[in-house]
Amino acid sequence: MPETRSNAMKSFTEYLVFETRHRREMVHITDKIEEIVRKSGIKDGLCFVSPMHITAAVYVNDLEDGLIEDIGEWLEELAPARPNYRHHRTGEDNGDAHLKSLLLHHETTLPVTNGKLDLGTWQRVFYAEFDGQRRKRVIVKVMGLE
Repeated sequence: MPETRSNAMKSFTEYLVFETRHRREMVHITDKIEEIVRKSGIKDGLCFVSPMHITAAVYVNDLEDGLIEDIGEWLEELAPARPNYRHHRTGEDNGDAHLKSLLLHHETTLPVTNGKLDLGTWQRVFYAEFDGQRRKRVIVKVMGLE
């Protein structure tokens, strides 16, 4: 009888914690995600990254200062900070932060190949904070085969 090998799926979870200095901030997190993938021991699978807050986002794009500024301006045009959001009737003042997070994606799933993030040449991972200056968490879950 031929030998059978178990290809059981493994998972590894770690949390990143942020407390940004500014209310709105883009934080480059590729190195932190790559470190978590290495620690996971997963060789082939997926890495899911998601903020655990509805006023933040995770997105993939180029690490270029001008582009990051352009993204911020674009978001402000589409979801400007203003006092008359209906959400503010609850006592909050972050209506624009909720909308901005929707525009940039709440989470991302990244490929893992040979134990490393399998990103394109210019692709980098960012945590986008739109209602910061307090403690926030991001879950990173790596799933796949060792």
